[in-house]
Amino acid sequence: MTEERKVKIGQKAKDFALKDQNGKEIKLSQFSGKRMLLSFHPLAWTSVCAKQMKSLEKNKKILDSLNTIALGISVDTVPSKQAWAKSLDIKNTSLLSDFWPHGEVAKLYGIFREKNGFSERANIIVDESQKIVFFKVYEISQLPDMKEIIDFLKKLK
Repeated sequence: MTEERKVKIGQKAKDFALKDQNGKEIKLSQFSGKRMLLSFHPLAWTSVCAKQMKSLEKNKKILDSLNTIALGISVDTVPSKQAWAKSLDIKNTSLLSDFWPHGEVAKLYGIFREKNGFSERANIIVDESQKIVFFKVYEISQLPDMKEIIDFLKKLK
């Protein structure tokens, strides 16, 4: 990452509104009182991104038990997200389109890769009071470790 992150641990999460794979608008602020896992992935239809989103869906019950809602976010269009979710059999996890303005939410969080036109692969955890408590950027080719996320969530008070 060439630019410095625009957000820091302990800072209030920047609110946003994006459409999910079904065209429903999702706002971060609507989940006050819940923990949020913002799981950024570069592009739909790629193998590591598919595994990352399937792991959110697979771990939904555990995340629910930890008062956490996972959102998958990339620059792909809503129709692409819808077809991709269907192909991956994702029914309970919102996959958000950060398509237009292009990468706006990734830019808000300082993780947009201008030279590539997509976001870093990153996980950001926002607590019940909308504060950022976890922020990790991964190598583009690296699958984020859901166990690390779940263990972190279990340690939060």
